[in-house]
Amino acid sequence: MDIKRVRRFGESFAHPLVVLIGLPNNAEHSRFAVSAGRSVGNAVERNRAKRLIRAALRNLLPSIKDGWDFVILARRPLTSANCQKTQKALESLFAKARFLK
Repeated sequence: MDIKRVRRFGESFAHPLVVLIGLPNNAEHSRFAVSAGRSVGNAVERNRAKRLIRAALRNLLPSIKDGWDFVILARRPLTSANCQKTQKALESLFAKARFLK
Protein backbone atom coordinates (compact mmCIF):
# COMPACT_ATOMS: atom_id res chain seq x y z
CA MET A 1 0.00 0.00 0.00
CA ASP A 2 1.24 3.46 -0.89
CA ILE A 3 0.55 5.54 2.22
CA LYS A 4 1.51 8.82 0.54
CA ARG A 5 -1.02 8.19 -2.24
CA VAL A 6 -3.78 7.47 0.28
CA ARG A 7 -2.96 10.59 2.29
CA ARG A 8 -2.85 12.79 -0.81
CA PHE A 9 -5.89 11.52 -2.72
CA GLY A 10 -8.00 9.80 -0.04
CA GLU A 11 -11.09 11.11 1.68
CA SER A 12 -10.45 12.18 5.27
CA PHE A 13 -12.73 11.90 8.30
CA ALA A 14 -11.72 13.39 11.65
CA HIS A 15 -12.49 12.55 15.27
CA PRO A 16 -10.84 14.07 18.36
CA LEU A 17 -8.92 10.80 18.93
CA VAL A 18 -8.11 9.62 15.38
CA VAL A 19 -8.22 10.58 11.71
CA LEU A 20 -9.40 8.08 9.07
CA ILE A 21 -8.33 8.41 5.44
CA GLY A 22 -9.80 6.03 2.86
CA LEU A 23 -9.08 5.46 -0.84
CA PRO A 24 -10.46 2.71 -3.09
CA ASN A 25 -8.04 0.05 -4.30
CA ASN A 26 -8.46 -2.66 -6.92
CA ALA A 27 -7.96 -5.51 -4.46
CA GLU A 28 -10.46 -7.99 -3.06
CA HIS A 29 -9.64 -6.99 0.50
CA SER A 30 -9.02 -3.82 2.48
CA ARG A 31 -5.60 -2.80 3.73
CA PHE A 32 -4.77 -0.74 6.81
CA ALA A 33 -1.88 1.43 7.95
CA VAL A 34 -1.68 2.86 11.47
CA SER A 35 0.50 5.86 12.22
CA ALA A 36 1.29 8.08 15.20
CA GLY A 37 3.47 11.14 14.64
CA ARG A 38 5.72 12.87 17.11
CA SER A 39 2.93 15.23 18.10
CA VAL A 40 1.28 12.25 19.86
CA GLY A 41 4.14 11.99 22.35
CA ASN A 42 7.32 10.05 23.00
CA ALA A 43 7.98 6.58 21.61
CA VAL A 44 6.18 4.80 24.44
CA GLU A 45 3.03 6.92 23.97
CA ARG A 46 3.12 6.55 20.16
CA ASN A 47 3.44 2.76 20.42
CA ARG A 48 0.59 2.59 22.94
CA ALA A 49 -1.61 4.68 20.65
CA LYS A 50 -0.90 2.37 17.70
CA ARG A 51 -1.60 -0.73 19.83
CA LEU A 52 -4.94 0.76 20.94
CA ILE A 53 -5.94 1.44 17.34
CA ARG A 54 -4.95 -2.05 16.17
CA ALA A 55 -6.83 -3.72 19.04
CA ALA A 56 -9.98 -1.69 18.35
CA LEU A 57 -9.67 -2.35 14.63
CA ARG A 58 -9.55 -6.13 15.09
CA ASN A 59 -13.11 -6.13 16.40
CA LEU A 60 -14.33 -4.05 13.45
CA LEU A 61 -12.63 -5.95 10.62
CA PRO A 62 -15.57 -8.26 9.74
CA SER A 63 -17.90 -5.28 9.25
CA ILE A 64 -15.60 -3.10 7.10
CA LYS A 65 -16.11 -2.98 3.33
CA ASP A 66 -13.57 -4.68 1.07
CA GLY A 67 -11.57 -2.94 -1.62
CA TRP A 68 -10.23 0.05 0.29
CA ASP A 69 -6.89 1.32 1.56
CA PHE A 70 -7.11 2.99 4.96
CA VAL A 71 -4.64 5.12 6.89
CA ILE A 72 -5.51 5.72 10.54
CA LEU A 73 -3.65 8.54 12.25
CA ALA A 74 -3.49 8.87 16.02
CA ARG A 75 -4.04 12.22 17.70
CA ARG A 76 -2.63 13.43 21.01
CA PRO A 77 -5.76 12.76 23.18
CA LEU A 78 -5.62 9.06 22.23
CA THR A 79 -2.78 8.52 24.72
CA SER A 80 -5.22 8.99 27.61
CA ALA A 81 -8.05 6.93 26.07
CA ASN A 82 -8.87 3.27 26.69
CA CYS A 83 -9.72 0.52 24.20
CA GLN A 84 -13.50 1.06 24.45
CA LYS A 85 -13.21 4.78 23.66
CA THR A 86 -10.89 4.01 20.76
CA GLN A 87 -13.27 1.40 19.38
CA LYS A 88 -16.23 3.79 19.62
CA ALA A 89 -14.22 6.47 17.84
CA LEU A 90 -13.32 4.10 15.01
CA GLU A 91 -16.89 2.79 14.75
CA SER A 92 -18.26 6.31 14.46
CA LEU A 93 -15.69 7.26 11.82
CA PHE A 94 -16.26 4.15 9.70
CA ALA A 95 -20.04 4.65 9.98
CA LYS A 96 -19.78 8.36 9.14
CA ALA A 97 -17.64 7.53 6.11
CA ARG A 98 -20.02 4.70 5.09
CA PHE A 99 -17.21 2.13 5.04
CA LEU A 100 -19.24 -0.42 7.01
CA LYS A 101 -21.03 -3.28 5.26
